[in-house]
Parts: sequence; structure tokens; C-alpha cells
Amino acid sequence: MEENEGANVLETSPVSNGAWYQASITDVQFGPMRLRRDQLQVLLVFAEDDDQSNGFHWACEKAGFRCNIARTPKSALESFLDKHHDIIIIDHRHSRYFDAEALCRSIRTTKPSENTVIVGVVQRHADREESSILPLISAGFSRRYVENSSRMACYNELIQLEFGQVQAQFKLRACNSLFAALEKSQEAIEITSEDHVVQYVNPAFETMMGYQIGELIEKQLTEVPINEKKADFLETINSCIKIGKEWQGMYYAKKKNGDSIQQNVKILPVIGQGGKIRHYVSISRLCNDNNKAEKTCECIQAESQTDIQTCRQKDTRKGSLDVRSTTSRGSDGSSQRRRSSMARVHSMTIEAPITKVINIINAAQESSPMPVAEALDRALEILRTTELYSPQLGTKDEDPHTSDLVGGLMTDGLRRLSGNEYILSAKQTHQVAGSLSSPISLNDIPPRITEAMENEEQWDFDIFELEAATHKRPLVYLGLKIFARFGICEFLNCSESTLRSWLQVIEANYHSSNSYHNSTHSADVLHATAYFLSKEKVKQTLDPIDEVAALIAATVHDVDHPGRTNSFLCNAGSELAILYNDTAVLESHHAALAFQLTTRDGKCNIFKNMERNEYRTLRQVIIDMVLATEMTKHFEHVNKFVNSINKPLAALEENGNNGDGESIKTVLRSPENRILIKRMLIKCADISNPCRPIEQCIEWAGRISEEYFAQTDEERRQGLPVVMPVFDRNTCSIPKSQLSFIDYFIIDMFDAWDAFADLPNLMEHLNNNIKYWKGLDARNLRVLRPPPE
Repeated sequence: MEENEGANVLETSPVSNGAWYQASITDVQFGPMRLRRDQLQVLLVFAEDDDQSNGFHWACEKAGFRCNIARTPKSALESFLDKHHDIIIIDHRHSRYFDAEALCRSIRTTKPSENTVIVGVVQRHADREESSILPLISAGFSRRYVENSSRMACYNELIQLEFGQVQAQFKLRACNSLFAALEKSQEAIEITSEDHVVQYVNPAFETMMGYQIGELIEKQLTEVPINEKKADFLETINSCIKIGKEWQGMYYAKKKNGDSIQQNVKILPVIGQGGKIRHYVSISRLCNDNNKAEKTCECIQAESQTDIQTCRQKDTRKGSLDVRSTTSRGSDGSSQRRRSSMARVHSMTIEAPITKVINIINAAQESSPMPVAEALDRALEILRTTELYSPQLGTKDEDPHTSDLVGGLMTDGLRRLSGNEYILSAKQTHQVAGSLSSPISLNDIPPRITEAMENEEQWDFDIFELEAATHKRPLVYLGLKIFARFGICEFLNCSESTLRSWLQVIEANYHSSNSYHNSTHSADVLHATAYFLSKEKVKQTLDPIDEVAALIAATVHDVDHPGRTNSFLCNAGSELAILYNDTAVLESHHAALAFQLTTRDGKCNIFKNMERNEYRTLRQVIIDMVLATEMTKHFEHVNKFVNSINKPLAALEENGNNGDGESIKTVLRSPENRILIKRMLIKCADISNPCRPIEQCIEWAGRISEEYFAQTDEERRQGLPVVMPVFDRNTCSIPKSQLSFIDYFIIDMFDAWDAFADLPNLMEHLNNNIKYWKGLDARNLRVLRPPPE
């Protein structure tokens, strides 16, 4: 024991031998934090030595604690400010020496005492009633110790303090580092109680929302107008977090000045006492659409170097064609064009979260040892075969044409509370009249129609010439020829007359009154499907049953289409929308009706001679392909195709394994990937109009615009929500609408399909058509064709 001169403080070091318990430096787990706790320091404040002070002194040595002994309040305070003791034990038995409570109050006024445990030693009075501890607590004491000079009693007291209050205070002290992180975080952070009373907000939250912390603390969220007020939306969030699950999504909040801002928010429930939720932590950051490209770029660079190019915006009207250069699509030399296609596949900009994850894993593989790379390969395999590819959609630049197309084609509409009902399914399906003039076989087709179908194997085949030659009944004739070329009757074991009757029934149930969704569109999709099936990579992938399913699905994929979108039918409360629960309404109807029409009459039942299991397999493929044409799943299908097929094939090619037939076969022939290829095939066939020769592209653009104009007219007549207000026949710019559709839906999809199937002629047409529409738009023309010179 040594005496520090002038301080009336004695300092002792723990003994090195004979201790029952030695606690010098220990690790403490605090949540995910691993903390290192130094040797405990104890300050004994006793005016003079006695059995009690000696007992505590002995206990400190045995426990391995550093110990200081102070004789006066002044020396005690000075010692504490110098050492910052974990435990202070003050003699409260003899007031004649010093005022213990006054000393405790003095110590508590200092900053270091926040996490110090102060114990008051009080007299034992066996003949008196127990006194209240409240005066001690109000003075700042943490605990009362009734005098007991037994060395073991003193030792036990110190050990209980170490593992009880001292350890708790040590953990609280570590919270300072967490608060420092919260205070400096650039993300807005808010902590509330289980009753949604605000307990903490950080400076970033104050800056984002325009409030000062004093305006929010102890206020209920309902008192502060910062939350989105849509009851259903809030109920969705609450139903998630109240059961202990994390919620993440886009959220609109109102700042103090009344401005509405869009945030990316994550809300975390924190489990506390009793296993119940005691706090909610909300982490927010602004979604800055005005700087979307720059923000995305900064974010992606931090996540994965391989994903850098995803920060560019792909608006064809703003020069992104320079990036996707037209020369690369139409350049001389197949290998150069193929490399360009692969490069475009690697730089796809569809922002699904799973795409970023896969890119990050791919980047990590490059510098990983073999066991890690193999493990990451297995992880990628799992990710590529599960339902994780739907993107978080947002329109680009708030372009009204794109916005309306997304709203009209990719949503199921806004429910309307009215008595208006749009009756579709009440109408009777069409039977084929006995007097209807039809070919008996391919040999009986009139010469003009035969001539119109001469080049049907070529992409530049003119479907409108066939439409005119057949008096708007091209599906029967083109169907007979294409189905014969692919040997469909032989596969189905049905006669040509049965096939002809089936084609007649299907064509009769397309609405010739529709400007776009009629049997000519069906014949056009059938032609595109047959063309894609003839491509070498596709032929390597698909079995005969897949080819049959693809051709049948193309034929029936829009049967009985009313010329209105799913959104319209849902808003109108149509019978079909009710039947199919507002989900994939038309696509479900097309698939179901096709099988109803086929199987109810043996004369047109092309499936009647099939073996049961083979029929069920064929039926499932047809249904899957028809449902794939629904636009709400557009980005999911394209993302899966790119990540599960394009990128693995590109990696094989880049690694010099393009001659490795087995590796390529493994990618192409897996059941999951064959499904993706069939879905992509019919999707591309269904909306291939922008890749047709310019005159056909213009004609199709006029027809779809007229159909959308008619829908807008009817929505206004019926008082329904107008889902695509930009398609007003008096104000709509057809060039802008085409460019928006191409930019949002076509370019990425056909880049991916071209990289797989090798379609240089389609990509050349696409580039020419983009240039055509941009030329009209640059002249502020809203029509299909420029005025004659």
C-alpha cells in the first residue's frame, strides 16, 4: 500500500497469489459488440481505518481490483476525477467526519459518474425499524450496504456488483459509441416506443424533415404530420412490424414545411423485456429522382465494380443510342456483332435487387479461392432458380407516355366503387358457320393467298398483304402452312381437317372489330414464333413438344380479346375480372377459353388422340406461355432470362469454352431454363412490332394507338378512371408513345433475345424504326407519317 502525497489517498494493487477469483481484463458480449473490459477500479471513502474499510480493502485484493482509499471528500473527488472508478464505496455511518450524501451529490455532478456505481455503507441497527432508502437514492447512491465487516461478505458484495450493476453500466457506456454512429450517420434514423412515441431522431432526420429534435421527442407519430396517410398502406406496414418482421419499401412523408418527399425506408422492430416489441427503428434515405443516374452510379460503385454501367439511363430519346450504337447492331462481321450483343447483356439496366446481388457475387468470385468460388456458384444456382427477379419499378424521367404505358399495361387498375359493370364474358363464343368458305387442304388454297404466303419463312414477310388476300382471315391459312411445316398434325396424331376446323374456331373467336387485337395480330405472333423456332440456338434447346406448344400458344394467346386492357376490365368490374380476381385477367381467359373451344367438339379437338400424360404436359406448357404474355411479369421474365441464360453462356464464351458442347448443353437444356426460353420466345413474338420493317411497324403503331384511343373514349363515357390519359386521340403524340414503349419494354428484351438467338435483321429494323420515330418527334409531329412534301 502506497500513500499519494497531498491527496490523502492510498492506492493498492491486487495481490498476485491466493485470490479465489482473479478479474483483471475480461471480454463482455453486448449484442453483436465484443467489448474489452479493463481491470475494475474501486474507491473506498473512509475517514479512518476500521474493520469495515479493511474488509473491503481485502476483498478488492482478492477479487483482483485496483483500490484507492480516500480520507476526505476533497481527496475522494480529486481521485475520482483522475481515475474514473467503476465502484465508489462511501462510509455513511459517521456524519461527524463528512457528509456522505453531499459527497455523493458532488460526484454525481461530474460527467464521468454517469456509469459509476456508488454504494453507501450504513449502520446496522438491530433495535430500530428499517429506515427508508429513498434519501440515499435521491442523493445519487446506487446501492446501500448494511455494515458487515466479514471479509467474505465484502468480497461477495463486490462480485455481485461486478456482474450486476457494474457490467450493466459498462454496457451502457459502450452505447456512447453507438450514439456517436447514429449522430454522424447520413441516413435519417428515428427510434420510437412500442406505442410509436418518438424517443430519438438523429441530425440527418432533422435535416431531411425540417424538424428540431425538441419538436419531436415524446410526441406520438400521429401528432407529427410526417407519415403517409393512406390507411391501407400504413396498415400493411403495421401488420408486418407488429409481428416482429422487418418492413422495407418506398414511403412518402411530409416535411415540416408541407413538402412531400419520397423515401426508401426500413423499419425494424426491437424485441425487449418480456419478449415483446419495445422499440421501432426507422432508417430512411431520400429517393432523389432528379439525380437518379448519379445516385445510382455512386451506389453501385460501392457495391460492385461489375455493375458500374447500370447507372446510365436508357432513354432512346436522349441519345442512349450512342451507347447502344446502331453500328454495333448492324456492323459487318457476325463475331463483332455477337460481342456487342454480349456486352449489352452485361450492361443491362433492369434494376431488380436480385440482379445487383448476382453481380456482386460474380465480382467476388473473381478474387476468391476455389472453395469459395465453388460455394458462390452454388449460391448463384439457388438464386437463379427461385422467384427473386421482380424489379422495383419506377418510370423514367416521369415521362407521361412511359408512365401511362406502365400504368395501363403493368397494373390491374384502380378499383372503382360504382355500379358500372363491363360485360364481356356474357357474350356467346362464335361457332363456325357451315357456309364459311375454307380450304379443304393446303392444295386448295387460292393462288393469291398462296402467293402472299410465299416468303412466310422470312422475317420480312408481310402479314398485311395476307390479311387483304384472305379478307381479314389470315390465321387459318398461315396456320395451316406453318403447322404443316413443323409437322404438328403428325405429332398430335390428328387429321388436317381437324386442324383446319380448330383454326377456324379459334379465328372466329378473335374480334375483327378490334383494330389491333384481332386474328391478324395472332397470325403475326404465330409467324414470329415460327421464325424464332427456326433459329439454331432455339432448335438446340427445345423438344418437339415445346415447338408444338409454342405454335399453339401463339395462335390462341389473345383469343376473345375485347380490345381493352386488364386495368380497364378491373376498373369496370367486368365478369372476367371478378372471375379471375383482378389477376392476369385476359391472359387467364385466353388460355381457358382456348381449351374450352378445343375440347368441346370432337371435330376441332386437335388433342383428342393424344396420350393423357403427354396431353397434360402439352397443356401446361401452352398455359405457361400464354400467361407469360402478361405485362406485369415482363421484367421478371427478362431478368431471369438474362441472369440464368445470357450471362452463363456469355461467361462460357468469354472463357473460351464455346466449343464445350456439354457446358452449353447444361445451360440450355435444364428444365428451368427451357421454361425461361419459351416464355421469352412468345413475349418477343407478341410485341415484336418495333422490330418489323418500317411500313409494318408504322401500321401496327397506328392500330394499337387506335385501340388505346377507343379505350380512353369509353372510360370517359362510362366515368371510369382513365388509366392511360396520354392516349387521347386529340392530343397524343404517336411517335413519343412508340419511343416510350421501345425504351421501356423493347430494347433490353430484344438485346437479350438477340444475344441468344442471333437476330441481326431484327435489330437493324429496330434501329431504323427508332430513328424514324425520333425524326418525327424532333419535328414535333404527332402523327404516323410526315406530311407530303
